Parts: sequence; C-alpha cells; structure tokens
Amino acid sequence: MFDKQSNMFDITLYTVKALLVLDNDGNRLIAKYYDDTFPTVKQQKDFEQSLFTKTHRVNAEVILLEGLTCVYRTSVDLFFCVIGSSKENELIVLSVLNTLYDSVSQILQKDVEKRTFLENLDSVLLAVDEICDKGVILECDAQEVVQRAALRNSDVSLGEQTMAQVIQTAKEQIRWSLLK
Repeated sequence: MFDKQSNMFDITLYTVKALLVLDNDGNRLIAKYYDDTFPTVKQQKDFEQSLFTKTHRVNAEVILLEGLTCVYRTSVDLFFCVIGSSKENELIVLSVLNTLYDSVSQILQKDVEKRTFLENLDSVLLAVDEICDKGVILECDAQEVVQRAALRNSDVSLGEQTMAQVIQTAKEQIRWSLLK
C-alpha cells in the first residue's frame, strides 16, 4: 500500500483477497478468491489446508500466513476466514468476517453448523455475494445483507427454482394454511 518512491499510500477498494468457509476437517464448503494470488485450485486447496492446520487449535483471531492477513472464527464444525493483503487493516478485514458470520447466523437462525449450512447454501452464497464483489466490500451490516439475500431468493420464478426450493415453498404455504 505504501509506495516509497512517491511517499503516498496506494489506495484501493480491492481489500478482500478471499472468503472461505471450511468444515472441521479443513475441507472447503465455500471458497471465493478475488484475485490471482492462488491461480490454481491445487494452490488454493494447499493454502486452505495450511491455514486450517496452523489455526484450528489456536485461540486467536488473526494470523499472517504466506504474506497475507487472515482473520478467522470457528463455530461448532465450521471455520470462517477472510483473507486480505499483509498491508490491509485487520479491523476492516475483521469487519467483513463479522458480517459474514452474523449473516450466516441469521440465515441459519442461530444454528450455525455444517448440516444446516449445506441445507441453506443457496442463501449463504447470495449473502456472500452481497458482502463482497471481486474483492470490493459492498456491505458490512449483517441485517442488510440478510434482507437483500432474502429478497433475491424470493424473487426467483417458479420455473427457475430447484425442486428443493419448490418443495420448501409448498411446505411453508401448507403450514400457513393450517395455522389459519
């Protein structure tokens, strides 16, 4: 960020290099890389394993790994991580991590575990896209992220929904009709 020749900060909006959600074995559930720091899937998975190995037993929030600032958080059997450059402000990256975790927690109705995470993966992916796009932070308010993800999810026409979504919608409508 700091250029010695011009003595000025190189200001950029591209603050996030990656968003990761891993399971308790270090296997990826979500991996969004926003630049070419790790251009191949093999390099990405190697980095994820290295990160998981170094952090899964440590009770900290920030680690500098391979020249990258990694902030992380665990919950039951999920491992959330946001990665920025080594020159990035840790508080900004931590804000993205907190938004990611809080959004997922609201989407999963406080049941943040692998099974419910995978059942609601479509909504979680929409939330991730609302938080960050191509490394640019779009939103840091979890409530707003969840609201936008819910709007996008409900706007999908019946023909474009998956069978699971159609069944879920039918179940909800039946429940409401029985409750009346």
